[in-house]
Amino acid sequence: MASSSIVYFESPGARNTDQVIDVVARRVRTVGPKHVVVASGTGDTARKMISKLKGSGASVVVVTYHCGADKEGENTMSPKVEKKLVDQGARIVRASHVLSGIERSFTKKLGGPSRVETIAEALRSLFGQGMKVCVEITVMAADNGAIPCGEGVEVISVAGTEAGADTACIMRPAHANAFFKMEVREILAIPRRR
Repeated sequence: MASSSIVYFESPGARNTDQVIDVVARRVRTVGPKHVVVASGTGDTARKMISKLKGSGASVVVVTYHCGADKEGENTMSPKVEKKLVDQGARIVRASHVLSGIERSFTKKLGGPSRVETIAEALRSLFGQGMKVCVEITVMAADNGAIPCGEGVEVISVAGTEAGADTACIMRPAHANAFFKMEVREILAIPRRR
């Protein structure tokens, strides 16, 4: 049996970012795991995470929005910021959201939710936006080969609500084609309210 503490925030949002990063850094430096997956649209949260984990031996995978997420043909993270993150040792994953992707186009055009969007909404409703994104970015990183998968593998996944970070958890990662093998094994930080 193991025990650990969970940090609960009164409300979601970017104001919790520094505390989440501190929680993750403490966990990495004490017992691991040594792979951290972090959601970052502009690179700000990723930059803070990389700085805090410097010298820990942890690999940092930054999962960002696909090209065209906000504006057709453009990325949310500038090439200059992306290069700086890569130069600091991070791996960048830019991919379509695994819990919406092309399904969202069908919903917008034809109406009715898809099964994938239903999973996303269930996660969002039960645990908040941050947890939904933690699950999503872990699959995206796994599908890009940026993190290992399989028995005995665990990663820390970090995400937030709109901007910054407010949720962190330990996960058994899985690829999209093996989604139901994924496990949320520990919650390190999470908002009490959505």
